[in-house]
Amino acid sequence: MRNLFLIFLLAALFSCKSSEVPENMVDINNMKRITEILSSDDFMGRQPFTTGEELSTNFIAEELRRIGFEPPFNGSYFQDVPMYETTSSVKNPVLFKIGNKLLQLSAPDEIAINSPIPEEAIELKNSKIVFAGFGINAPEMDWNDFEGVDFKGKTVVVFVNDPGLYSDDSSLFRGKEMTYYGRWTYKYEEAARQGASAILIIHESLGAGYEFNVPRNSSISPRLFIDQKEGVTKCKVTGWLTAQSAERIFGELGYNIDTLRKQAVKKGFKPFEINAEFSATIENKVRKESSRNVAGILKGAVAPHEAVVITAHWDHFGIGEKQNGDSIYNGAVDNGTTMAWAFEIGRVAASLKKRPGRSIILLFPTAEEQGLTGSEYYTQNPVIPMQNTVACLNNDMMVPRGKMKDVTMIGYGYSSLDSIYNVYAERQERYLLPDPNSHTGLFFRSDHLPFFRAGVPSIWAYGCYDSREHGKEWALETWNYFINNVYHRPADNYNPEWDWSGVAEDTKLALNVALWLTDVSNPKPYLRK
Repeated sequence: MRNLFLIFLLAALFSCKSSEVPENMVDINNMKRITEILSSDDFMGRQPFTTGEELSTNFIAEELRRIGFEPPFNGSYFQDVPMYETTSSVKNPVLFKIGNKLLQLSAPDEIAINSPIPEEAIELKNSKIVFAGFGINAPEMDWNDFEGVDFKGKTVVVFVNDPGLYSDDSSLFRGKEMTYYGRWTYKYEEAARQGASAILIIHESLGAGYEFNVPRNSSISPRLFIDQKEGVTKCKVTGWLTAQSAERIFGELGYNIDTLRKQAVKKGFKPFEINAEFSATIENKVRKESSRNVAGILKGAVAPHEAVVITAHWDHFGIGEKQNGDSIYNGAVDNGTTMAWAFEIGRVAASLKKRPGRSIILLFPTAEEQGLTGSEYYTQNPVIPMQNTVACLNNDMMVPRGKMKDVTMIGYGYSSLDSIYNVYAERQERYLLPDPNSHTGLFFRSDHLPFFRAGVPSIWAYGCYDSREHGKEWALETWNYFINNVYHRPADNYNPEWDWSGVAEDTKLALNVALWLTDVSNPKPYLRK
């Protein structure tokens, strides 16, 4: 099957003849214009449930109309996503009773917690603490960090990421590469299924993929959840401990965090209750409204009932804590440049003389920063059914730093999309690079994930780690600077001095892949097991 796919792929690519060369139609100025507008202070950081949402989604809808994409939601560009918002205020201090000693931690700097429960007053008093390794229940791997303990009403403390990251055993989970079990979202969900009242994840930068400022800032920002009337349970309190706080708590009882981690990576680890209790009081401001996914469709000429989806989330963090004199989280890179990428793919596709055979959907989901909420809702309520969705091409955080030799594949090996990207990457004299930081779990942190979980071949592909002009060391240094100093901070602003040539090259690459996928004579991509 796979060999046949490759044969058909190569034959289709090299037999394709057209007077138009779509990639030559990509216009950097369009991308600059869209990014500058959407990341301006006028849009107030594009936070859902604010005036910034209304301005952002209206602009996106108008842009879709302008480039020739039709409204797909019963005549509308908007898909209402029923949600509730909680803004948590922690009544300090947060208390840990350890034996006969009382330890006080300050939120959000020593412990970053909030409550996902849509209630105004949340109190957790003397909840017994259970250490549960990595907080994973994976029967297919014969792994259960919850076995033998009744977690009802208790507080679960777990490590971030997977056991494989901290082991030399490459067969343990996926070795150094994170699986979905390593994501904080999974750990929250599993703790709730086990009946726990609270879950605290011990932060560690290697395993989390970011510094503590990310969960810290998230804990004091409004959180959004799909408003599902029944069938979903949540812990009363969720959040993160700094590594130092965890060491203080466990150290008081004679435990060493590094030793516990070494024990937790071994098969057969069993959870255990420690002689400690957790108490916290949280006041929630609760709002129930609808946020909006925004999408447009370019209907296919041959198979309009099948579609390729291009995704780029529109939301960011609005107006928050002031840092270096700035309080507006403009999100120019996360995710303004990527919205421009998606629009340019759509604009070129819509302007071609020969209309694509399959439909193209440009989807701009809401609340990606809140746990992929908008894209999750879309996959449950799609314009075109998931079984007829051929592929999802997603992107996120495209930093304009010039041309790159690499095409970093977030999700390499999960589908045959790799083969298609490889052919077009070689035409650009580039090479595919499996995510070198797969331990951070980027594949599980953006809007392609709900599509992948729904059975759709999905990828996030962009140049990142090998600059044509400056080399690998410079590329890594500038990427790390972005992650450590700009990512999820007010510093993520539009820069007129950016070099867009690399983002343009990534846009051409994704455009060619998308158009290949819309050709009904080409074989559909498939998921790899």
